Amino acid sequence: MEVVIVPDAEAGGELIAEAMAALLRRKPGAVLGVATGSTPLPVYRALEAKVRAGEAGVTRARIAQLDEYVGLPAEHPESYRSVLRREVLEPLGISADAFLGPDGTTTDVPAACAAYEAALTAAGGVDLQLLGIGTDGHIGFNEPCSSLASRTRIKTLTEQTRVDNARFFDDISQVPHHVITQGIGTILEARHLVLLATGEGKADAVAATVEGPVAAVCPASALQLHAHATVVVDEAAASKLKLAEYFRHTFAAKPSWQGI
Repeated sequence: MEVVIVPDAEAGGELIAEAMAALLRRKPGAVLGVATGSTPLPVYRALEAKVRAGEAGVTRARIAQLDEYVGLPAEHPESYRSVLRREVLEPLGISADAFLGPDGTTTDVPAACAAYEAALTAAGGVDLQLLGIGTDGHIGFNEPCSSLASRTRIKTLTEQTRVDNARFFDDISQVPHHVITQGIGTILEARHLVLLATGEGKADAVAATVEGPVAAVCPASALQLHAHATVVVDEAAASKLKLAEYFRHTFAAKPSWQGI
């Protein structure tokens, strides 16, 4: 696992955006897996700047969604489809036709999960999947003790997750109880996994992901099993890493994942 320690969130966003831009230069039709939340926003802003500067083209790129609420209309401002349209598709000038995501409005959720798995396969798989991490080590909505071989499926949100997400709604009663999420096994099929974590609140989860055992209690630890996984963390999120100095020495000058 490659661990790149950066000064702050903006530096992490720039680094990952350059990796995405390099991928798009090599493979204009690449599939970029994206995540919602505040953590990846510096990545999307930096990538938008590169597209506007002509450093990367997105006319043939496709965007794949990591997870989605069940039961929210697609046009609801807090559906993840709507969030990604505002934060990724529209700023980058990518057509909605190039968007891959599960149908959270369906009455047949298992069929929607299977259909999304099939759509990802038909697209040739995800080339680069951007991930965030929860304070408990979850990725996507794969909470602790999720199967490390899990596929896209429905998950029940924990009460804490609903409380955390209530800030995006008028009150907690409006937060859905269920989501569709790519499973850990599905996530691990992406060719390159890039996890971005910032802030001291993520330090324990980052340490467990990078240096702890591979265990379902920390779903993100499954990244240790991947052939090409990169963890980008700011100084605060890296504060619990025992091998922080090794990572600084090994990857600070020129991370090997750039241009791969």
